[in-house]
Amino acid sequence: MRLHNLKPNPGAKHRRKRLGCGESSGHGKTSGKGHKGQKARSGGNIRPSFEGGQMPLMRRLPKRGFNNTQFKTDYAIVNVASLEAKFEAGAEVNEETLRAAGLVKGQFQGIKILGNGELTKSLTVKADKVSESAREKIEKAGGKIDA
Repeated sequence: MRLHNLKPNPGAKHRRKRLGCGESSGHGKTSGKGHKGQKARSGGNIRPSFEGGQMPLMRRLPKRGFNNTQFKTDYAIVNVASLEAKFEAGAEVNEETLRAAGLVKGQFQGIKILGNGELTKSLTVKADKVSESAREKIEKAGGKIDA
């Protein structure tokens, strides 16, 4: 087999639909857009939720209750197993060192350490929140937590 023998599978390639190439082509005159109307115009498209001027479903449904999403605090989550893999014994773990190690990326309001995995190294952890199981594992390994 040589490069000049290679061909795509049958049916894998399609001819481009050539619009506006005479009436007998089947795609001439209005080029498959029908006669007039919003969808026939250039740039004439409507958003998926548009219901032709009828009150949209999302506005017809009653709104109830309180939504806390605008007030919630986003924490970057780091597991104890990740600390075990990325840090040496006696190291200080804070936001800068976690970002340098590649464990935290993006924007967060704080860091939370969770207790998934095992820890054998003593580390000094500076985080905004630490779960009970993570606190137990860090202190058991001889480390300390500065919250």
